[in-house]
Amino acid sequence: MSSNRTAPAVPGRRLGTPLPAGLLDAGERMSRPELRQHQLTRLQATLKHAYGNVELYRRKFDEAGVSPQDCRGLDDLARFPFTTKADLRESYPFGMLAVPMADVRRIHASSGTTGRPTVVGYTENDLSMWADVVARSIRAAGGRPGHKVHISYGYGLFTGGLGAHYGAERAGCTVIPASGGMTARQVQIIQDFRPEIIMVTPSYMLTLLDEFERQGIDPRTTSLEVGIFGAEPWTEEMRREIEDRLDIHAVDIYGLSEVIGPGVAQECVETKDGLHVWEDHFYPEIVDPLTDEVMAGGEAGELVLTSLTKEALPVIRYRSRDLTRLLPGTARPAFRRIEKISGRCDDMIILRGVNVFPSQIEEIVLRATGVAPHFQLQLTRRGRMDHMTVIAEARPGTGPEQREAAASAIARGVKDGVGITVDVAIVDPDTLERSVGKIRRVKDLREQ
Repeated sequence: MSSNRTAPAVPGRRLGTPLPAGLLDAGERMSRPELRQHQLTRLQATLKHAYGNVELYRRKFDEAGVSPQDCRGLDDLARFPFTTKADLRESYPFGMLAVPMADVRRIHASSGTTGRPTVVGYTENDLSMWADVVARSIRAAGGRPGHKVHISYGYGLFTGGLGAHYGAERAGCTVIPASGGMTARQVQIIQDFRPEIIMVTPSYMLTLLDEFERQGIDPRTTSLEVGIFGAEPWTEEMRREIEDRLDIHAVDIYGLSEVIGPGVAQECVETKDGLHVWEDHFYPEIVDPLTDEVMAGGEAGELVLTSLTKEALPVIRYRSRDLTRLLPGTARPAFRRIEKISGRCDDMIILRGVNVFPSQIEEIVLRATGVAPHFQLQLTRRGRMDHMTVIAEARPGTGPEQREAAASAIARGVKDGVGITVDVAIVDPDTLERSVGKIRRVKDLREQ
């Protein structure tokens, strides 16, 4: 890749190139006023489609006293009720479908680890649109036709693997469908097949990096140039960790299985300043998670998404539970950006009256000298008080005095930055359980 980019360079790093104007698709070439008119037309059609074909939406709209005809402008969407994960679970398995089952070409579902899984369906047009937005995302990340894409997202009912797969093919890339697991073999495949791009969760990328180093391979010597990371929140500190150890561009991709899967929003390699929401297909709002009020641009809150082009399972004002801000577009001016997800409403820990997110602790752990980017938060109860222990792994070769200094630095950083007192345990390398999917950062032992 050439060195024509505006993002700050790290010495020695291969540099990504902005997408040439001639390769932008029709949606990316729209002006902001053109996009807004496009959105309104599609929103009105989506509301009519959902109301006419999904009993849950018909009931919720009627209870809220609104109908599709009440949407005369984009601001009118705020009058319509939210959709939640609970709605999808209560409609399990196919109650949210807006088309006959004969028109459904594929079914995906969440893991259902906290209850019934959420089930989504796709028509042929849905699958084509999904491939288009993932292809657009790959191009925005620096991918080009002919690049090889190593996909380590899990295949199956989870949307990550197949969503990335068909998007990469639509982008004209060569797909290496590695899926998750078999870490040592994945390292061999990367060495032998020489892909330019990897698509994977950031936490599993760290596991792959550890395996490269365990095998005596310098990760910076691989063919990889771009990593497209998603499916879990990750911090700027983790981005720097991955970029420095692997000598690549690390960019963010965002999506939810309930909305479509990966490809709702993408960070552009030339700016790395947040994820542009592909607003010709997904309309974003930010709401106060406590009051449900729509918030002004630039204010932090919960991301809410409405699909504009889905046929099989349209979603109206779906509450993502992800916390972020909505900002003006940069590399793709027509599309607004969301900041890197700072956490989830669901992940928030209330510890002695203080709201704590795992991402806050991650930033502090990754700044500590001699500590690897593998950590876990253990919650226990001491008497009537909740208590947190931060367990972090030492890097190989870190001695007792360095570990003690790192533990003190983390404890001090959490106290100063978050406002709570925690214990810190620095354990040996490879002590904590590794993940091939979304990592489990919090272990709650309070009920035990």
